[in-house]
Amino acid sequence: MDSWLIYRGQGQPDPERIGRLPEPPRWRRFSGDPLPDEPPPIDHSSTRRLGDRAPLPIQDAEALQLINAALYLRRPLLVTGEPGSGKSTLAHAVAHELGLGRVLQWPIVSRSELRDGLYAYDAIGRLHDAQLSRERDGDGDGDGRGHGDGDGAADGGAADGGGIGRYIRLGPLGTALLPSRRPRVLLIDELDKSDIDLPNDLLNVLEEGEFRIPELQRIADRPGQRTVHVLDEDGRRVPVTDGRVTCHAFPFVVMTSNGERDFPAPLLRRCIHLRLEPPRDERLAALVQAHFGQGADEENRALLDSFVEGDHNGELRLTDQLLNAIFLTQFAAREDHVRREEIADLLLRPLDQRPQR
Repeated sequence: MDSWLIYRGQGQPDPERIGRLPEPPRWRRFSGDPLPDEPPPIDHSSTRRLGDRAPLPIQDAEALQLINAALYLRRPLLVTGEPGSGKSTLAHAVAHELGLGRVLQWPIVSRSELRDGLYAYDAIGRLHDAQLSRERDGDGDGDGRGHGDGDGAADGGAADGGGIGRYIRLGPLGTALLPSRRPRVLLIDELDKSDIDLPNDLLNVLEEGEFRIPELQRIADRPGQRTVHVLDEDGRRVPVTDGRVTCHAFPFVVMTSNGERDFPAPLLRRCIHLRLEPPRDERLAALVQAHFGQGADEENRALLDSFVEGDHNGELRLTDQLLNAIFLTQFAAREDHVRREEIADLLLRPLDQRPQR
């Protein structure tokens, strides 16, 4: 095993290893003052994907080199591959092994915009609370017209129930860019599902490691409003000064794509590109053992062989189908081979094969 590797793909947690990551190159250093709070530990989203036990090594040598290159260079990792090749799981595996806390997840759809990932501002809720407060205090006529900072609400005192920070919540990308001492792990899932603008919109944020919140910048020069505490994706109250969030340790960003579209050259230039092949051989055995226990790959050897044989016949099958088949056939009697084979055949039917009528 190369001594320079920080992430080794062995599944055994070793949080101290991330501390051996050297300083980033000068062009990838950021100036955010680190926050004292540690991120929450990994949650059920990671354990669902990784299983209940540490898996065997699941990445080949080339993949390990590229994953570590992204860690050293503080660059996003663009992971492409067929569905079921483990693209999303990679982010959870890195967070688990290096002790980087809960994975922040931003699932992309066709309507996703950059601001969705950065933060949300509930202007309507703020207006509503300000109106209720004025009516309760007898300080208004109930017509809903506010006085303040130009966004239709009071500027952050008792009139709006505790300040504008109550109505701003950082998204997964915004939370990942908070100045943590250790990098957070951010999964931007299925970026190829986005509209044509989002990949370009991401360029400046990923390059500069910061973003601005205009609603906070407008009031930053008012007494007591330079630093405002907002809610982050983990449910914590975090300070934002001068309406700007600047990272300290650049997050480990995993952007996944099923290869359904091409990305602009400027984005590709800023990323480390990794293509994952579907898990086979040792990786497939490790996956089965992680979810069903040691020796489960040998106990279900017939199913694994049938699954892999489909590759040679050009059939499209996903690893989820194999895991479903293994799980469900456990409930058929061991001696009832016919029933077990029927269940397996149904669940391992190639996705590009039309059901027979």
